[in-house]
Amino acid sequence: MSHAKKVLTPASFALVSALLGCATGALAAGPYLVSQKGREFTPKEIGLSRGEAITIVNDDADLRHHAYINASNFTFDSGDQEPGSKSVVNFTVPGTFTVLCAIHPKMRLVVKVE
Repeated sequence: MSHAKKVLTPASFALVSALLGCATGALAAGPYLVSQKGREFTPKEIGLSRGEAITIVNDDADLRHHAYINASNFTFDSGDQEPGSKSVVNFTVPGTFTVLCAIHPKMRLVVKVE
C-alpha cells in the first residue's frame, strides 16, 4: 500500500483558499452594509436573524440622509447623517420593518427579521 503525500500546487491552494474564504464569509453574521446613495438604499431589501445588525452608510458625497424606523414594536433614528457617516441598527425583535429617510421620502429599505 502506497502512502504518497498529496501536495497542493500554488493554483490549487489559491482555489481552496478562495473557496474556504467564501464559505466562511457566507456563515459570518452581520453587520450587513446598506448604502445610501443617489437617494436610494442599496440593497432595497435584506433578511436577517433576530440579533443581527445592519450598518447604514451615507455614500453620497454631498447629500445628508436621516434613516429611521417607526414600528409599533421597534424604533430607530439615526439623526442627520453627513456624507461618509455610519449608523448601526441591531434588530432585537422579529418582524418586517421599513427603513425610511426623513430627508428623501421616496427612499425605502425593507428589513425582514426572523
